[in-house]
Amino acid sequence: MKQDNKRVILCAAAILIAAAVPIAASAEDNAVLTPVSDLKWTDAGVPGVSTAPVYGDMKQGESHFYLKYATGFAAPVHYHTADHIVVLVSGALTLILDGKEHRLAPGSSFSLKDKAPHAARCEAGDDCVMFVDARGPWDAVPVAQ
Repeated sequence: MKQDNKRVILCAAAILIAAAVPIAASAEDNAVLTPVSDLKWTDAGVPGVSTAPVYGDMKQGESHFYLKYATGFAAPVHYHTADHIVVLVSGALTLILDGKEHRLAPGSSFSLKDKAPHAARCEAGDDCVMFVDARGPWDAVPVAQ
C-alpha cells in the first residue's frame, strides 16, 4: 500500500475515534487518548477473535472497541443486537449480506442495524482489525441455516 494511502486511512481512523469518544466536562480531563501501545487485547472466546476496549463496557452498553479476526477466520451467519458502525483498519475483510459478498479494503466502513444477519471472512494476508462503535451491549447471535 502506498504511504499516502496509509496516512489517509490512519487519519480517517483517528477522526472517527476522536468523534466517537465523548469529551469529559472538566478542564483536567478534556481529552481521552489511547495509543496503540496501550491497547489490551483479550481473547473473545472464539478461536481467532480478540477485542481491545477503548471506551465503555461492551457487555453493559454503548462502547467503542477494536475487533480482530485472525487471517483466515470466517464468522458464520450471525447478528448483533446493538446497531453498530465498523471501520476496517487493516486486512481484507469479506462481508456477506443477503448472500452477496462485499470485499472491503482498509479504510472501508459499514453500518448494520436492526439485527441484520451477516457473515464475514478475513482473507489471507494480514489480520483484519476493525474499529467498532456499538450503540448497545455487544453480542453475536448465531443464525440457524
